[in-house]
Amino acid sequence: MDTGTASGRGIRLPMLIALISATFLSACSLPRSGPNKQEIFSGAVENGGDAHVIYVNNHVTRTANFTPAYGFSSGFLNAGQVGADEIRPGDTLGLMIWENVDDGLLASLGQSSTSLEQLQVDSNGYIFVPYAGRVRAAGSTPDQLRQTITSRLESQTPDPQVTVTRVAGDGATVSVMGKVFGQGVYPIERPTRTLSAMLASAGGVNAEPEVAVITVKRGRETGKVWLTDLYFNPRYDISLRPGDVILVEEDQRSFTALGALGSQSKVPLGNEQINAIEAVAMVGGLSTVTADPTGVFVLRDEPAQVASAVLGQPVGGTQRMAYVLDLTRPNGLFLARDFLIRDGDTIYVTEAPYVRWDKILGALTGSAASVNQLSSIAN
Repeated sequence: MDTGTASGRGIRLPMLIALISATFLSACSLPRSGPNKQEIFSGAVENGGDAHVIYVNNHVTRTANFTPAYGFSSGFLNAGQVGADEIRPGDTLGLMIWENVDDGLLASLGQSSTSLEQLQVDSNGYIFVPYAGRVRAAGSTPDQLRQTITSRLESQTPDPQVTVTRVAGDGATVSVMGKVFGQGVYPIERPTRTLSAMLASAGGVNAEPEVAVITVKRGRETGKVWLTDLYFNPRYDISLRPGDVILVEEDQRSFTALGALGSQSKVPLGNEQINAIEAVAMVGGLSTVTADPTGVFVLRDEPAQVASAVLGQPVGGTQRMAYVLDLTRPNGLFLARDFLIRDGDTIYVTEAPYVRWDKILGALTGSAASVNQLSSIAN
């Protein structure tokens, strides 16, 4: 009798049984990309969880396709254009005064005119003109200010003639920053009294039009609009006000893709609206090896108003929603095409059930190979 062979056989069977038992016991901890479909459903409100798990149908696509819209409030839209000739505190003025005498109040001997340049309107709206005193300039047009100064001087010099030139200054400017070719502080002048004209004056937008967003801050109020909407909807080409801050930036909205997909990452939406099919395609589509097309989930925090419409009953506060897209249904792809993705969404695709068993069989095969190796060593 070959005692060595018998001994090897004696070792092999218990070791194989032990390894198989350990493999089955640890099957739940095998590597995987995330929870399976059953585990997600176990967290539904009906099962004591805190998320509403909803299969997407036509009703859901109609009620859940709420996209927060950009735009300007009535305060922005109804503001009239700033008068380009209106003088404001901070503006710089130039005066030219002619006197009808050889030796006038202001003119040098032998000259009939006097030039007063770089007269800045102070914070209270006044300028100082020799022999005319402190004159209120803010709120007047250059012609109105000319008449005021003329009336002040004509009692001291015969038939004075006055011209007033307004140069846009600190009091009539806006700040333009972000994705533009020329960031800076720009005066509001006659050609640049609207948002689009001011952007053009700043050199234009240095971003793709489809993802460029324009934000205007005026005091405590803020408005935001897509660049494409600004171009195609004249209503959004608002009139500017002194002190406005214009920020141009690329769209910051994004979604996160996880699970059995071509890639797993945080992805910019890249457009004003994209649907679930487009979002999956943006990350390489479903994994042909591991993905379960019946388990495509869109996870989001839904506002109470939208959640109430989806659920068909009133709810209070933001609700956690797990929308299920079953692409194998007859209209599954159409529903996914109609379902819009929003900022902050998470798209998660579960693994197909066979993948877990394939991993278990792989572990068992590896375990059997290990047993054979150990037996060979024992022999």
